[in-house]
Amino acid sequence: MPSKRSLRWAALPVGVVAAVALAGCSPTELNGFLPGFVEGGPAATNQTERVSSLWVNSWIVLLAVGIITWGLMAWAAIAYRRRKGQTGLPVQMRYNMPIEIFYTIVPLILVLGMFFFTARDQTEIEAKWDEPDVEITAIAKQWAWDFQYDGEEEDNSDAVWTMGIQAQPDAEGNIDQSQLPTLVLPVDKKVTIDLQSRDVIHSFWIIDFLYKKDMFIGKDNSWSFIPTREGEYAGKCAELCGEYHSMMLFNVKVVSQDDYDAYLESLEEKGNTGDITDAYDRLSNFPGTTPKTDTEEGGE
Repeated sequence: MPSKRSLRWAALPVGVVAAVALAGCSPTELNGFLPGFVEGGPAATNQTERVSSLWVNSWIVLLAVGIITWGLMAWAAIAYRRRKGQTGLPVQMRYNMPIEIFYTIVPLILVLGMFFFTARDQTEIEAKWDEPDVEITAIAKQWAWDFQYDGEEEDNSDAVWTMGIQAQPDAEGNIDQSQLPTLVLPVDKKVTIDLQSRDVIHSFWIIDFLYKKDMFIGKDNSWSFIPTREGEYAGKCAELCGEYHSMMLFNVKVVSQDDYDAYLESLEEKGNTGDITDAYDRLSNFPGTTPKTDTEEGGE
């Protein structure tokens, strides 16, 4: 049997090779091949690395459990295989309390551990800013997006907005990116996006930000984060919402504060001011407010 010293010397080159291999990985590879990472730059938001860490560490634990399980299965298949000359059934074992306790407790610990870290990270991601630098209302509709940049007045009269149309593919199916609704965000600022729907359930997903939230009629959600890298990102609806769900796309531009202010001024110059209208909302029968029929009214 090899000594501890020889085992340590054997492990040394393995550790060196692993360190060199990891050092040569790109940020995308180190973060589980998820989007939102670039060489030599920050992650897309202040939350992106938290999400990727949960993803990568979960895979490490699951792969370790898988390797141990597959190894034990292979060992049992080889060690207890039928030998030449053997007949009949092998000895049947009814109970082994230590093993039964082991394979009950270990999965329970794994499930509780994954729940704990998921709940911890979700709580951090879902936390809202008390005083965001920027507050935006994103309104989903079949099959496009409206974006309102909320103002400081109580009636939101100083807000500005854009109303988008669904993606316009050409004869070959290529999307004209210039016609997609565009959400503009200032870099390194606390952003809160209030999420609303005009009709059915949609889901607001900025792919590189590694997070999405559903949008319901009659129940508003919100998402708070800090964009940390300037650039352009793709967004889409992640909830099957009808015939042209695949055309419900939008762009996101993270820009400097000066460019963001200039963009808002350009919307004001176009006359896109005031609180965006709810007149286009298709569903207004919220719970408890269904209009009465003539028969119901006559029976009172």
